[in-house]
Amino acid sequence: MKGSQKTPCNFAYLEHPQFQGRDGRLVIRARFSGRSSLNMFGQCVGLGDAFTVVLTATPVFQQGSVAFTGITAAGEAKTGFYIRRVCAALSASLARDFHYPLAAEAQRVLEDPAIQPDYKRELRQFRVPEIRVTNDALVLVVDFELTVK
Repeated sequence: MKGSQKTPCNFAYLEHPQFQGRDGRLVIRARFSGRSSLNMFGQCVGLGDAFTVVLTATPVFQQGSVAFTGITAAGEAKTGFYIRRVCAALSASLARDFHYPLAAEAQRVLEDPAIQPDYKRELRQFRVPEIRVTNDALVLVVDFELTVK
């Protein structure tokens, strides 16, 4: 998410994500490790922690992309000032920054001239009228027109 080995006092990572559905919402459980501190004489001084974070969200289709709404994030087994700040930042970042360009990807795949070079294809009216989250799958109902010339 942020930082590298060159910034040992200022980094954030999400590791080992697990996905599942619960009550029609997507649940993502992952290990967060992070630090927000200053390097003072070779020592990191500031806040940091590692904990399991649980993110819940409702997937939606907007403007050609799959995005998330109703996002919540919380530490699974512990809380504190740093954990609450991290969870608030994760919720805001996921709502603002996550958009999977499904319509553009479908157009790229379905109109690819390398697949059938003799036939020009054009994708039109791509829609996702329904997204459902089951216990073990994300189900997208996709509707589109494909013109082959």
